[in-house]
Amino acid sequence: MEKFVRLTATACPLMVPNLNTDQILPARYLKWPRSKGLGSVLFHDLRFDTDGKEQPDFPLNRPACRGARILLAGRNFGGGSSREAAVYAVYDSGIRCVVAPSFGDIFAQNAVKNGLLAAVVPEEEIAPFAAAITADPARTITVDLERQTLVSGDLHCTFAIEPVSRNQLLNGWDDIDLTESRRAEITAFRSKDKTLRPWATPPAR
Repeated sequence: MEKFVRLTATACPLMVPNLNTDQILPARYLKWPRSKGLGSVLFHDLRFDTDGKEQPDFPLNRPACRGARILLAGRNFGGGSSREAAVYAVYDSGIRCVVAPSFGDIFAQNAVKNGLLAAVVPEEEIAPFAAAITADPARTITVDLERQTLVSGDLHCTFAIEPVSRNQLLNGWDDIDLTESRRAEITAFRSKDKTLRPWATPPAR
């Protein structure tokens, strides 16, 4: 998994509350293999009309937002059904960080397992960043996971993230890597447990 330490990039304000996983990735695309390009159908039913034409007013369709790697979102981003492919679609579109006041719990768990930073920032602190980016779309934001900060010009705030998730992203660890990082402790526990509870260890055959 790709490490996330620090990112300076343009951002797209999408300050809509309760964007759920079905809106992020409509259910019919769950049949697609990831190799087909789930990023191309991110927010499909919001970005395109029934004829497949782009909706020009949708933020991610605006020329200034193409290539944005940071998404500024509303509360409860990624609520709804527990589809990991919704995270694939966000990540494969090029977005590496979503900033929101809150996230669907399962979406946030899936995000860290796939290298996507879900940064929790109060709505009133995201708003100035969104306004500044709307006024100057070329303006960048620096996301620093080590310091847990967002900085853009004179704007600055901190964000929250669960410590284990932060550690996994900084190191590029999936769940197996996280377990492997505790190998010495696991080995010590097993050795001590054999001494304390010899009857619990099956005899060798």
